[in-house]
Amino acid sequence: MKKKTYINGVGCISTQKTFDTVFLEEAAYNQNDTVLSIIKPDYKDFISPASSRRMAKGVKNGIVASALAMKDANTENVDMIISGTGMGCIEDSEKFLKNILDNNEEFLTPTSFIQSTHNTVGAQIALTLQCKGYNFTYVNGAISFESALLDAKMQIEEDEANTVLVGGIDENADYTLSLFKLAGFIKKEQDQPFNLLTETSPGVVYGEGASFFILENEKKENTYAEILDVEIINTLEENEVETQIVSFLKANQLQISDVDAVVLGFNGDATFDGYYKNLAENTFAQTPQLYYKHLSGEYNTASAFALWMASKIIKTQEIPEIVKVNQVEKPVYKTILLYNQYNGKNHSFTLLSK
Repeated sequence: MKKKTYINGVGCISTQKTFDTVFLEEAAYNQNDTVLSIIKPDYKDFISPASSRRMAKGVKNGIVASALAMKDANTENVDMIISGTGMGCIEDSEKFLKNILDNNEEFLTPTSFIQSTHNTVGAQIALTLQCKGYNFTYVNGAISFESALLDAKMQIEEDEANTVLVGGIDENADYTLSLFKLAGFIKKEQDQPFNLLTETSPGVVYGEGASFFILENEKKENTYAEILDVEIINTLEENEVETQIVSFLKANQLQISDVDAVVLGFNGDATFDGYYKNLAENTFAQTPQLYYKHLSGEYNTASAFALWMASKIIKTQEIPEIVKVNQVEKPVYKTILLYNQYNGKNHSFTLLSK
């Protein structure tokens, strides 16, 4: 008998006020900036100022988000730490490369290099918690977080762990953003105001964030939701997504009508948002539809923000007006499906249940 996987704690640092609040009541939709920046927590409540000074913001946000998740789950120890990140500690990577150029490749301090690896966040959290268990970081583009989530779920199902800390972290860095703008990944200033649901221009509004979750094999009073299933598919055509969703739901003894809300990864890139529009207009026309990248921005692990949002909706049974795509409502939100893709690749489906 496979063990079930429950979300028992969540922590989220994002481009919105997602800490010290109930749920998105202070969220604001910024339609003028092409890059959204993190709303910083008070780091000194979680990290000593001496350590904090040497840490990149992605590491700090990861530590704070994981601490919030653990506090929320009322736990002090975890068996494993599994994280996903697309760009890793890109700020420190840039710093190190800049130092190489500025110093003609001589007299370099290794600190930035040491802290520029993708697994720095998982390592720092492990040091903070003194967790000597399995510690793994997935770097897998837009499905980095789902890869971590799938691993965590399998560890719990196979009874390898009782409590797993799993999360997704990405940070912005100036030089990388300037390259993204040159490459046309980010929207042009002159295309504002940006309305992600009706965009006709290519590119996205970029963001950053860190979301962590405590997954456990037992249901508790503070449980948010059960993770029923996670599926990752590399390439799908627009007309194949519906068939894939139907078979994904069928594998979990569900059908389209059983889905109480669907969370779609609209990011305003007119070239690829057809994947979501297709589903919104046809497959899920009678289902409450939600979106989130207008609040979080697009980044490799933005889907972790979506999972945080969906967990909150199942627990509070309320959907904030700011995340609604349509006005369909259900009396109760028991089953939520999350679907995300990036540039037509790396499709992920995550199924949550009350």
